[in-house]
Amino acid sequence: MANVKFVEVKSEIGAGTRGASMGVDALKTAALDLGSFIFARIPSVEIKTENQLLFEAPKHPYAKRIDGVYTLCDRISAEVSSNLKKKVFPIVLAGDHSTAAGTIAGIKVAFPESRLGVIWIDAHADMHSPFTTPSGNMHGMTLSAVLGEDNMDCAINNPDKETAELWSKLKSVGGISPKIQYSDLVFIALRDLEPEESYLIKKNKVKVFPVPEVKRNGVEMIAKETLLYLSSCTHIYISFDVDSMDSAISKGTGTPVRNGITEKEAGSLCTRLIQNEKVCCFEICEVNPTLDTENLMAENTVEILQQVVGHLTYKH
Repeated sequence: MANVKFVEVKSEIGAGTRGASMGVDALKTAALDLGSFIFARIPSVEIKTENQLLFEAPKHPYAKRIDGVYTLCDRISAEVSSNLKKKVFPIVLAGDHSTAAGTIAGIKVAFPESRLGVIWIDAHADMHSPFTTPSGNMHGMTLSAVLGEDNMDCAINNPDKETAELWSKLKSVGGISPKIQYSDLVFIALRDLEPEESYLIKKNKVKVFPVPEVKRNGVEMIAKETLLYLSSCTHIYISFDVDSMDSAISKGTGTPVRNGITEKEAGSLCTRLIQNEKVCCFEICEVNPTLDTENLMAENTVEILQQVVGHLTYKH
């Protein structure tokens, strides 16, 4: 078990709905209810958050709490890179999805010459910027941050100078920008996106496996095609947002979306992907027990997490 480590990030400053900061503890409670000792057997570290900013009015309407997101991503980057350099596989357990920008930065710091592939299992594209966002919520800007993308072609906002400077800093966390290329990004279960995001996906010919294709071809084929598509990459990162699952079973998340994948499909997909030797980091995010009934989302997610850990420890 020494080769795997949990990195706990109990943050929700990037989300528009409150409660995701309690997601990690909900997973621990679910593990106990299911009789799992996964959290006792695997070492973990908790990253200091900036959740105190939730009690202040946001200073940057087009990038809410971006100062805290930057600070947090810098801390996550340092922790993830440190683990990877020690040949420890980090499993990031996060609140809202904005923290993935720090995870990706950490991978690039550890492997600066790598060609990093990203598998984004999510109902949403998270490809807005302060110039295009309709909400100002940072968890919707994560991929644009690591792609170094402003999308000025679709700009509808005019952020102030301080916001623009903080956005530039966030894009450059780890001292590298961009961190990934559009050609090395794969979306799975994407189904809820704005026109500005659709524009980028079409313009850059981003690979997308929509839910109907997952249902039609099966998880095994989707995983195989995903890994084949990313075969030129030297490292691969998997980010699993629980809202990729259908809203019938994913009420315990801030932005549930209908017509998603099932818990069984999600588990099979993640475990199939994690077995590839290029995968160096896995992240789970957006569990929100305040929106749930009987902690169902956390229980479903723990089942998936146990499968992932089982294959990882076998692989290592």
